Amino acid sequence: MPDHNYFSNLIWQIADLLRGPYRPPQYERVMLPMTVLRRFDCVLAPTKTKVLAEYERRKGGKLEGDALDTHLNSTASQRFHNHSPLDFEKLKGDPDNIEKHLVSYIKGFSKNVRDIFDFFEFENEIERMREAGILYLVVSKFCDVDLHPGTVPNEQMGLIFEHLIRRFNELANETAGDHFTPREVIRLMVSILFIHDDKLLAMPGTVRKLLDPACGTGGMLAEAQNYLREHHSAAKLYVYGQDYNKRAFATAASDMLMKQVDHNGAGNNVRFGDSFTEDKFENETFDYFLTNPPFGVDWKKQQREIQQECNKRGFNGRFGAGLPRVNDGSLLFLQHMIAKFEPLRPEEQKHGSRLAIVFSGSPLFTGGAGSGESEIRKWIIENDWLEAVIALPEQMFYNTGIGTYVWIVTNRKERRRKGKVQLLDSRDVWTAGGSEDNKRSLGDKRRHINNDQIAEIVKQYGRQEDDKTSKIFDNADFGYTRVTVERPLRLRYQMTLDDKARFLDACPHLLDDVQAIDTALGREPQSDWNVVWGRIENLLHKRKSNWKKQEKILFRSVFAQKDPEAEPVSKEGLDNGYEPDADLRDFENVPLKDDIQTYFEREVRPHVPDAWMDRTKDKIGYEINFNRHFYNYTPPRPLEEIDAELKQAEEEILRLLREVTE
Repeated sequence: MPDHNYFSNLIWQIADLLRGPYRPPQYERVMLPMTVLRRFDCVLAPTKTKVLAEYERRKGGKLEGDALDTHLNSTASQRFHNHSPLDFEKLKGDPDNIEKHLVSYIKGFSKNVRDIFDFFEFENEIERMREAGILYLVVSKFCDVDLHPGTVPNEQMGLIFEHLIRRFNELANETAGDHFTPREVIRLMVSILFIHDDKLLAMPGTVRKLLDPACGTGGMLAEAQNYLREHHSAAKLYVYGQDYNKRAFATAASDMLMKQVDHNGAGNNVRFGDSFTEDKFENETFDYFLTNPPFGVDWKKQQREIQQECNKRGFNGRFGAGLPRVNDGSLLFLQHMIAKFEPLRPEEQKHGSRLAIVFSGSPLFTGGAGSGESEIRKWIIENDWLEAVIALPEQMFYNTGIGTYVWIVTNRKERRRKGKVQLLDSRDVWTAGGSEDNKRSLGDKRRHINNDQIAEIVKQYGRQEDDKTSKIFDNADFGYTRVTVERPLRLRYQMTLDDKARFLDACPHLLDDVQAIDTALGREPQSDWNVVWGRIENLLHKRKSNWKKQEKILFRSVFAQKDPEAEPVSKEGLDNGYEPDADLRDFENVPLKDDIQTYFEREVRPHVPDAWMDRTKDKIGYEINFNRHFYNYTPPRPLEEIDAELKQAEEEILRLLREVTE
């Protein structure tokens, strides 16, 4: 029996017919829906006559809409049906009306399939192919591809479709990163997701649920199922996904239907909608989560609804920990998934959840203490949910060369991992080329990880040991207290004619008081504002003048200037306290494990003896500075070596100049 590569290549050859009217990155607009259509046509062939007879008997009767769909699906012994008298063979028989008949044939499907083709926006492609004169040829060629279940079982059909999706996505690499994760990255994530669960998955009758809330074309869902099939064939993994990209959603939904994957009878394991504002799995929990949300996704359009949920529902909703800045919603996806964690209650057969998510570097450290990002990291780490972060090589993804990181988050850490976080630096573990199958670079993707390298990373992860590229930290190692360090305001007083005129322009009614102050204090600079203001207050008291607060503030702003040599300004109402100078205010991030006073005396006091801490403004923050933890100091080269190289370069330049001028 031919394998999935044979059929993938057969279908791939048909794509050559599109050359001209379509650019290669656009081939998938035709080829994926046509593959789905041909598969469904073949699957329904054995019961076609029976379904047509039942449709004729039932149409116009009491059964209609969803009820009629359900009945005809049952007649077809599938989760979908087609009640059109047409099929691919009949479509071939009328070349002149191929466009009209193909549209009619698609409309004969049950609603779940019609919806998929609406999301594919396939009628537009039918019209485009008709105009280009290739529609009949494409349909005829697909009619020659035998995708009957007897020839191509469901599992093999899934592999064919996955292979096509991957190849078409690689062709469209300029946009693929929005919904396509390199296969080897998914393999690595899946391997680590299930790393400790051999015993759990080997239990007879085991059923587990997995969600990808940004599933794209469904690659992560497919790879997770493939892993279970290879390693735990007896276990059942029910996969679910959601996406708001129409074509990607249609592709993933088709994949599920072609594999006959449906765990709820509704044929909607994959659902269309924005996970932030249309949670299609509300109040459901899952055992596993896998996702690669778009890097740096802007959530301004959803801001009002997300902010509302955060404010009104708090931790009863999904975003209680806080909100990241509006130009990067990555951490919103993470909170969305954590809200769907299965509780850890083994006595009730509830074993908690594990999650793997791909991030750029930004969620590791963006935002200082008190910011949304830091508060989310704090919530996750202080709840002891962050198990590990794995740094991947750069140039691994199709539309970006930036560094990427896989976070493993779980509410059921092994005993040895409790209170710990593992950082794994795999940035130097890579092989040149776009993928195992395709050694050339694909867009920004110039590197991949082969199966042996994946296995080595997984082993190193499992060992959980400190070495050059794996480090184990306490949760508290990523936390710090942001302490506000103040220094005293120092003001020098001096009255000048220009300043006097400026003040009186604003407060002409205080002329007599200002003249009295001018006479009493003189025009010489004075470096102790406390003494100066004391004398002025006594003078105003004797004159029975009662200035308003704003007038006092204006007087100081006009006649007092900052001077580092002046005396500190005492804070009103405090004998020993000083008024802080906002311009000299600084902040220290003190590690949680350090005593703050000891740190201050060691790191701050020697440099600024007049400083003090305002502990009422303390904030706890968390960040993961990956580079700092894996920094390798490279000593500079000796000066003699650098000088010798410069001299050699100068001599070479002079030699070349002589050749030109002689």
